[in-house]
Formats: sequence, structure tokens, C-alpha cells
Amino acid sequence: MRITFVLPPVNLSGGVRVVAIHAKALAQKGHQVCLVSPPHQPISTSNKIKSLLKGNGWPPNLGTHPSHLDGSGLEHRVLDTCRPVSNDDVPDGDVVIATWWETAEWVAALSPRKGAKVYFIQHHEVFDYLPVDRVRATWRLPLQKITISKWLLDLAKSEYGDDSVELVPNGVDIDQFYAPQRGRQARPVVGLLYSTEQWKGVDVSLSAIERARDHLPELHLIAFGAVPVSKQLPLPENSRFHHRPDQQRLRELYASCDVWLCGSYSEGFHLPPLEAMACRCPVVSTGVGGSIDVIEHGHNGYIVPIGDSEALAARLIDVLTKEDMDWRKMSDAALATAQRNDWSNSVNRMEAALETCSVRAPRCETLGCGV
Repeated sequence: MRITFVLPPVNLSGGVRVVAIHAKALAQKGHQVCLVSPPHQPISTSNKIKSLLKGNGWPPNLGTHPSHLDGSGLEHRVLDTCRPVSNDDVPDGDVVIATWWETAEWVAALSPRKGAKVYFIQHHEVFDYLPVDRVRATWRLPLQKITISKWLLDLAKSEYGDDSVELVPNGVDIDQFYAPQRGRQARPVVGLLYSTEQWKGVDVSLSAIERARDHLPELHLIAFGAVPVSKQLPLPENSRFHHRPDQQRLRELYASCDVWLCGSYSEGFHLPPLEAMACRCPVVSTGVGGSIDVIEHGHNGYIVPIGDSEALAARLIDVLTKEDMDWRKMSDAALATAQRNDWSNSVNRMEAALETCSVRAPRCETLGCGV
């Protein structure tokens, strides 16, 4: 198949990473893959001042922005200016895939010659800082949908009346993320993904850690993230923070933790819990995204209500005070879960879904397609 992914400006986000993994694997399977995206918008002076006032420093004028497409070897066409992707930017093909709400608008307007139109949905982006009405409208566009988690599949049917959505869950590379069998450490260690985005719930996670430290004073925190630690959301004393660790270091961080913590308010899927599981780390998470799909409560981790730092703390204590044999059983169960969710399975499902979409997805002008 001739496959084109249409992206927003690329970066180090999880969504871009998922697209990069699928695109590279599909290319290795012999498909002709192209990725198209606009460049990053220059940072305005007002936004630089906002960053400074928030304690994040004065953003530099970057000539390039690192992304998960760097070094991929894939054909990546970056537009000359910040504008919508149009017919002239996209090669004729069999399938053209929108990967973000705004790109769904662009893909819907493309000529049928660009391929069957698909919308790869990785979240329900009804956030205050986005035009929510436009975001919701993209779910009703005549594009064949593929999504990554069961809650998004259910949402498509219950809220948007679409029961033909394909499910392609995210996976984990078990050759990249792994760890030797181990027991619980004498000094307990909890890990988390750090972010200043409110919906990532780092404030809830840090509150849970403080509560857990009342029972486990030696509890140590390891965190990593794509942004530096903000003065408005500081980490506890004696925490270790790693800014943009490479994949080898990331595996080591997961493997050094006794429990992985996710306090998010909302996630499309969220890769770190599954990657931590591949490194034999049980997970305590709020009921969001892919955590609902992969965590078996009390078996490989725990699910708690969204926003409940007290419940998160209680489950952290539960995991970290288990007898060594019981912790090992939970650790082994986490690994087994990751092994059932390898990326190779996800890519095979994506390939099959795209083949289905290439037949099923509308190409006709009467359904709102471009010419």
C-alpha cells in the first residue's frame, strides 16, 4: 500500500512517537510510507513572556525541534510555511491518515486520489485551550476511524454514533524495554512521567507520594519528562529527575522502580505504564486511557478513581509493603501483560485495519471529499 500520514508539527510527544513506530514498521513490511507535516510556528514574544512568568525560563529560538521522526529514515515532507496540508503536498496513494484533530480537517478536504481517508484517533481532545466544537466536529467527518483504546472506541459509538471504528491498541517493544527478575528493594522507589500539563495529573501524583511517605519515609521518587521541572510544580526533595532520557536510560529508569505511578485526569492511551510493565514494574494508575485496558486490579497493579490522591497513596503503600514473594508475583504478572501487548501485534493490527479502511473508507465527493 501507498500510505501517507498527515501530522501537526512534529515533536517528542507520545502521539508522534506512536505514529513513528507504525510508519517505520509498515515501511519495513514493504509498504510505501510518507509523512507530511507543517513546520513549527515561531514562538511569539508574548508566549515567551508567559513562559518566563510561569518559571519555565525564556524559550530559545530553535532552528529545529527534536522529534521521534529524527533518524527514522522515513520520507518526511515538511511544508515551507505554517499552513494546512493541501493536495500539492500529499502524494497520490491508497490511504491518507489524519493523526490529530486539525489534520482531520485537512485530510477531509483532500482529493480522493490521495487515498482512502482515515482518522487515527489517539485522544478526545476536548480541552479548554482548543476549539472544542471543531474538535468534536472532526469525529463526525466522513473518515474511517482507527483508535488506540477501548474507551475511545466506546466513545465513538456512544457519543458520535460510529460503530465501525477499528481498534489498534498501542504496544511495547519488549526487546527495547526489559529487566532481569528481581525482588522489591529495601528502599522503595516510585517512578512517574513529569509534565506541567494539568490533565497529566502530576499534582495528584505528588500529593499521593507525600501521603505515602507518611508510612514509608524512605520512599524515593524517580521522574523523567520532556520539559524541565517548573517552579510552579516542584518535585520533592531528594527526587531524581531526568530530562529527555534516551531509550537505553529510560529502560534503566523503569527497571530501577518498585512501582510506576500515573495520576492523570485524562489519557488517550499513555505508553509509560506498559513500558514500565515490560521492565517488571507493577503500576498504580487512575482509571484513564490504556491503563484501564492493561491493568488487572490486584494482579499486575491497581486502578483507582481519577483525582483521588488518597487512593493512589493507599495502593502505592499496598505494592511497596508486599512480602517479597507477593511483589515478585505482581512483577511477573506485569511482564506477562507487556509480552501480550508487543508492538509487533499492534503493527499487524494496524496493517489489517488500513487494508480494511482502504476498501471501506469513503472517497466520494458526495461525502464531503475534496476533488
